[in-house]
Amino acid sequence: MPVPEEYQRIYDRLYGFLKDVRDICDIETTHRAYTTAQGVFRVFRQRIEVSQAIAFSNILTAGIRSLFVADWDPSLEKLPFTDRKTMTEEVRSLRKEHNFAPESAIRDVAEALRRNVDNKLLDEVLKKISPEAVEFWDPNHSGD
Repeated sequence: MPVPEEYQRIYDRLYGFLKDVRDICDIETTHRAYTTAQGVFRVFRQRIEVSQAIAFSNILTAGIRSLFVADWDPSLEKLPFTDRKTMTEEVRSLRKEHNFAPESAIRDVAEALRRNVDNKLLDEVLKKISPEAVEFWDPNHSGD
């Protein structure tokens, strides 16, 4: 069996996602976009069960999935979903001195993610997780 196309093009798809994050967030580099996306993923996964995180990661492309699970400590205490402002501060706390995530980081990464995954599958998985998960990944949700 040949290597699946998803793995053959892993770099292109991950870099495409990071360019979308960069452009939507209006930040200068994909390095900064990487930190922003990583922060958003960390905030989200700390609010869901491991089984839910696995289901979520299964609809991501291989490169985005690797970013979602990187440096994950599943033993950390699960946190509740809170207001968007509080969760954005958590996003910005990752590598604080090198973090240029805008106030709209969660919304922006949600928009970028939706450009790079099957939205029908994403919505199905999020509905199974919780209404808060649906809101978190809704780029049109104000978060207030």
